[in-house]
Amino acid sequence: MRHRGAFGILLTRSGGASDTGAMDKRVKVTGSREVHRGRLVHLRVDDVVLPHGTETTYERVEIKHGASTLAMENNGDVWLVKEWKYAVDRWSIEVVSGGIEPGEDPLETAKRELREEAGLTAREWLPLGFVDPFTTMLYCPNHLFLARGLAAVEREPEEAEAHMEVMRAPIEEAVRMVLRGEITHATSCVLILKAAAVREGRL
Repeated sequence: MRHRGAFGILLTRSGGASDTGAMDKRVKVTGSREVHRGRLVHLRVDDVVLPHGTETTYERVEIKHGASTLAMENNGDVWLVKEWKYAVDRWSIEVVSGGIEPGEDPLETAKRELREEAGLTAREWLPLGFVDPFTTMLYCPNHLFLARGLAAVEREPEEAEAHMEVMRAPIEEAVRMVLRGEITHATSCVLILKAAAVREGRL
């Protein structure tokens, strides 16, 4: 059964968008070639045929998968980091994040990065799913964790993180920073809003 939703989008019974069933058909891949394989980034170009027969190419980028953690104190304060980010050429306030090494479990990555970047360990780890930062051409799932029951340890920052600042703020202020556009790192925005929902009993 289908009906018109908001903005005139045609919806199926399950709530998915549809255009006369075309979206139910997979794109057919007729060829693929690797363009670049670096330490962090893998780029390939696929020759494809779209559902209605149009031939085109898709560029697919895969980046090392990641794990991100928001560490929360008993009173609701959270720990963030402020770091100069090369790609955007500016300072960025974010949750603790890092790349998952080959064979490493996302939770182990999260624990390692929390110690290295924020100088913290945690007794309680709550998985909050994962996010796909940009689904059109980028494959880079980022796993989300809320860490509680914190204890301070010695920080172990990498060379590139030497000037990283560790910040403490109430979760309510972190949410306001997201809404004001002061935090723009997509994974951080999602994790902060999810953590706030957990604290308020909405998740």
